[in-house]
Amino acid sequence: MPFKPRILMTTRQGGVSIAPFDSLNFGDHVGDAPESVAANRQILEEQIGVRPVFMKQVHGMQCLQIDANTPDGLEADACVTTSKELACVMMVADCLPVLFWNESRTAVGAAHAGWRGFVGNGKTDVLQATLDKLCELSMAGEPIHAWLGACIGYDSFEVGPEVAEHFEAAFKRNIGGGKWLVDLASATQQRLVNLGISTVSGNDGLPHWCTVKNSRDYFSHRRDAKNLGTTGRMAACIWRN
Repeated sequence: MPFKPRILMTTRQGGVSIAPFDSLNFGDHVGDAPESVAANRQILEEQIGVRPVFMKQVHGMQCLQIDANTPDGLEADACVTTSKELACVMMVADCLPVLFWNESRTAVGAAHAGWRGFVGNGKTDVLQATLDKLCELSMAGEPIHAWLGACIGYDSFEVGPEVAEHFEAAFKRNIGGGKWLVDLASATQQRLVNLGISTVSGNDGLPHWCTVKNSRDYFSHRRDAKNLGTTGRMAACIWRN
């Protein structure tokens, strides 16, 4: 495994937000007090030592290159940078965060890969869009690496046929009644290999990576929204050394 840049995926612990956002919530769109979100983001910045840049995520395919002048809140579901002063950040609460870097560690990126981003729009998908941007910032043929964060696990991701049809047979299971279970992490790992990613590490599908089943560590929209009406967001971050 090549030497990684700096990578962090937060848990829900260590912030100032109160229930149901307790306590390290970074989402400014979920109903949490704005001052609590701002304080949590400041905690993160102090912890990692660079400015985390937060996107307005819409389950799309847009990937932006960010720099010191990039404000928070631009609409995109992926970003890349060559700056040593910034962290690429994706907020998640069941969707899969994918962090990218090139072999020389001169460029890093992050993507928000829920099933919509994984499937794409017929022209591209969020993984391909991020890889394309990162390759533009890398030497020709330079190896690209990826790390997968926590997401909804195979046994918890129940979907209808309109979603399941987009996943290969190896990554889904029919459970009857028009319902399927989908393995988002494994499907993404295979997609990345197919795209030519040199190494894929992180989420290997074991239970401790599942956001739904680990309520102590992770927010989960699937688990919490139906009971609490809303939930917070973790942050997956990557930045250059």
